[in-house]
Amino acid sequence: MELGMIGLGRMGANMTERLLRGGHRVVGHDRSPEAVQRVVARGAAGAQSLPRLVEQLAPPRAVWLMVPAGDPVDQTIQALVPLLAPGDVIVEGGNSNYKDTVRRAGALKAQGLHLVDVGTSGGIWGLTEGYSLMVGGEGAVVQRLVPIFQALAPAPDRGWGHVGPSGAGHFVKMVHNGIEYGLMQAYAEGFAIMKRRAEFGLDLYQ
Repeated sequence: MELGMIGLGRMGANMTERLLRGGHRVVGHDRSPEAVQRVVARGAAGAQSLPRLVEQLAPPRAVWLMVPAGDPVDQTIQALVPLLAPGDVIVEGGNSNYKDTVRRAGALKAQGLHLVDVGTSGGIWGLTEGYSLMVGGEGAVVQRLVPIFQALAPAPDRGWGHVGPSGAGHFVKMVHNGIEYGLMQAYAEGFAIMKRRAEFGLDLYQ
């Protein structure tokens, strides 16, 4: 399968490489020409502009966004829409507010385009360990992207799931982040309490 990847930072570049290792074709774009060249050196096709990225993909296209949440997502979608054709899919893999995702999905649907939201977890370790993917969107559209999810996940049969309609993926990722940050804070407070009890000489590194 082929995929456009917009945003080639640490996450986007590593996801691109994992997809390449899985036998997929990736066309990468980033504002930084150096970032594009780095993924080209790993085997991806490069695009120095959005029109050039879209030109290199056969319809129906799938374009994955790994850009910061908020205005950058809206701006990228706004720039992409005139270049795409009905039936094309935009995959939003960042940490967007799920309410924004629902809004964007509705606006794109009115233009014949699809939005699939993917809460993506795994950080820089995802390249070797695989990513946890929480997917939201219409069932038939998600089904088209299954080979991509299987390649990014730790294994084809685990680590990813279609959790519900548009917005559900980012909603589940929000809850996931809240649990993770709560656990990290609890660990930090526990270690701080133990560190203060110097009379016990606790070895906190073992």
